[in-house]
Amino acid sequence: MTGGIFSIFIVAIFIENFVLNQILGICPFVGVSNKIDSAVGMGLAVTFVMVLAGAVTWSIQEFFLVPFRLEYLQTLSFILVIAALVQFVEMVIKKTVPTLYQALGVYLPLITTNCAVLGVALLNVRKNYSLVESAVNSLGGGLGFFFALILMAGIRERLEVADTPVAMRGAPITFITAGLMAIAFYGFAGLV
Repeated sequence: MTGGIFSIFIVAIFIENFVLNQILGICPFVGVSNKIDSAVGMGLAVTFVMVLAGAVTWSIQEFFLVPFRLEYLQTLSFILVIAALVQFVEMVIKKTVPTLYQALGVYLPLITTNCAVLGVALLNVRKNYSLVESAVNSLGGGLGFFFALILMAGIRERLEVADTPVAMRGAPITFITAGLMAIAFYGFAGLV
């Protein structure tokens, strides 16, 4: 079981990275990756919400939706759980780290609609993971998102001072960089 858990963790971070492989969560990935400080805050917030959402949605699925044959309410109930968790995280960040709250701006409430968070909850159910496997997959997915966000922020900070052609500045070089990062992460496919 330990090998299986470790395998789920590594696959979630590197091989099935939500941003670079599954193309989920692109809005905060592009929007918050200008500065490393805001990328760290967003990455930690998304990881926290993913882990909580993975555990809570698994519990809802196993103890409420399946026994009462309400699986058709899965997406709706998962979205409601994620929205509540994001509100909780937003309140905590606003009270504890107001500068991070200001830096994240509109992107913090957008975690509610971050399809990577919903994606991890739905994938946990689709892959028939246990509670522990769901939590590990959610943690790996969050850390994969975090690593991709930090890498992109570091590259974008370097690109700010680089001699980039005018036509390539901004979104074009960002998407080219994201594509190159996706190719690099694809190299991990033979790892597990």
